[in-house]
Amino acid sequence: MCAAALTLLFAAAPAAKTAAQQYSEYIKAVDEYVPAPGQFVNVYPEYAEGDDAAAMARKCTESIAGEKGGLISLGGYGGYVTFHFDHSIANVAGQKDLLIEGNAMKDLISAEYQEKGGSSEPGIVMVSRDDNGNGLPDDRWYELKGSADEENPDSTLFNYEITYDYKPMSNIPWTDNRGNSGTIDRNRFHRQEYFPLWLTGGSLKFKGTRLPGNAIEVSDGGPHWVQLFFSYGYVDNKPNKDTDGCSFDLDRAVDENRQPVHLDGIDFVRVYTGVNQKCGPTGTVPYDLGETSTEVARAKDLHLEESIKYTTGVRVTTADGSSAHEVARYSLDGRRITSAQKGISIVRMSDGRVLKKLKR
Repeated sequence: MCAAALTLLFAAAPAAKTAAQQYSEYIKAVDEYVPAPGQFVNVYPEYAEGDDAAAMARKCTESIAGEKGGLISLGGYGGYVTFHFDHSIANVAGQKDLLIEGNAMKDLISAEYQEKGGSSEPGIVMVSRDDNGNGLPDDRWYELKGSADEENPDSTLFNYEITYDYKPMSNIPWTDNRGNSGTIDRNRFHRQEYFPLWLTGGSLKFKGTRLPGNAIEVSDGGPHWVQLFFSYGYVDNKPNKDTDGCSFDLDRAVDENRQPVHLDGIDFVRVYTGVNQKCGPTGTVPYDLGETSTEVARAKDLHLEESIKYTTGVRVTTADGSSAHEVARYSLDGRRITSAQKGISIVRMSDGRVLKKLKR
């Protein structure tokens, strides 16, 4: 080969990617999509005959992974989506760590209420570490508590449970563990089945924190519904232009007893609809908005470089809040290795634990 051709080949070769370029700040994939019944279910994303849970999760990935910014609906109270990035998300002290967008907006009719609310369908955020290293969202979950804990403690319900029963092409009945019952009502705008069609084998049950209702009827500018914004801490609560209002701090993590938990970082995120309410044709309002259902558009790691350092450093926070560090790493065939490699490794931690860790 002549020197000119060799020079051309070297000039055309792509530059090696930096560590930051090997990772994305956006969602990699959706792991679970389990919506509650709702008027946008089976539409965002669209169900096709024969789709199973894995197919619907792939459709969610196609909609909200990367920078696409599509939209998926979680249906009524409890419906959820679980997703992960291609790295762990680091907890950066004193800063918010995660952005999650929805489709909330300010009120377009009332001058009085446009800064107080509009379309706000708040979803609660849960986070989890992959402590067992199997790459699945099957470890302990923690809630990122929002403003309702401080501002509405008497009307926020913990350990709330709801059950939806499948009733084809009809209003979907529900009962809860507080002795209440009601329905997710059909309306004239959406004619498809409201119960998730790949989950019709029995009742759907959900458990979590239930936020107080945020919908009010107002007459200013014409009779209509306004869903009031919570101060902070929920998905699809404030417009996406309000970046701070759509961002979340891992230091807000609490356990099932509402006790603070320190997490150095997390591997999975879950969002579920946090309100059980419907805006129906009552009083002076002539139209029906239907059930409150959280929508998710996309999510972003706000500190990618710090997360890369955390991911490759393999630090693990123990249950008592102390920080353990890696002391040795081995391949599955027992060879000592010096850095994280793609696939599963065996990691020995300073607190004596031996973990399987998956690098995607």
